[in-house]
Amino acid sequence: MTTTLPTRRHWPRRAALAAALGAAGLALLPATAGAHVTVHTDSTASGSFSALTFRVPNESDTASTVKLEVQLPKDTPFLYVSSKPITGWTVKMTETPLPEPVESEGTKITKAITTVTWTASGGAAVKPGEYQDFSISAGPLPKSGTIELPAVQTYSDGEVVKWNQPTPASGEEPEYPVPTFVITAAEAEGSHTDAAPAPNTGEAAASPTDSTDPLARGLAIGGILVGAAGVATAVVAVRRSSRTPSA
Repeated sequence: MTTTLPTRRHWPRRAALAAALGAAGLALLPATAGAHVTVHTDSTASGSFSALTFRVPNESDTASTVKLEVQLPKDTPFLYVSSKPITGWTVKMTETPLPEPVESEGTKITKAITTVTWTASGGAAVKPGEYQDFSISAGPLPKSGTIELPAVQTYSDGEVVKWNQPTPASGEEPEYPVPTFVITAAEAEGSHTDAAPAPNTGEAAASPTDSTDPLARGLAIGGILVGAAGVATAVVAVRRSSRTPSA
């Protein structure tokens, strides 16, 4: 049996067909894959303050998101919490007594903000096909470890979605994963301190090559001249050989 391999002129056509099939396969994936309520941070270092931004996509085809409620930790509470205003939304921060006093940055905390609730008014609700970011500033962040921030999303048709399922040991993502981020070790003091600029003396700063000693500089120049001479000799030899008639 004879096998005929595709010629080169057929390869672009086959490549285009494969790309089209791949794109079609991606289009068949569920549209809601990865469309979860998530939390994003601008700092994760223990002891720092961080902007915690909750990204809320609308997964409904017919209803709008009208409310978001986020639970903050009680065992490792934040000493300070403030919210970022959003046009058309009201925010309510609920402070409650803690089960046990907690010490943070030398301060004993007996009550803390444990719930933040955003509610839409008028046409500010998150419509189908849209998403909205909800942000708070919180800190100081507790010691290193994973922190979970359960969220409840409410739709205009009365549907309530609770994003509160932790990821199991198998690593398989649950249907309604809880917004989570990892707190890292505290940064060393002075880690953000920029080096002081050199005083302006009115003279240009010396480049690294300025510190080369005269002997090394001379050897380098000599090497360049020798190399140039070699190239010239080779060019002359080639020209002579091209003019020599063949036997």
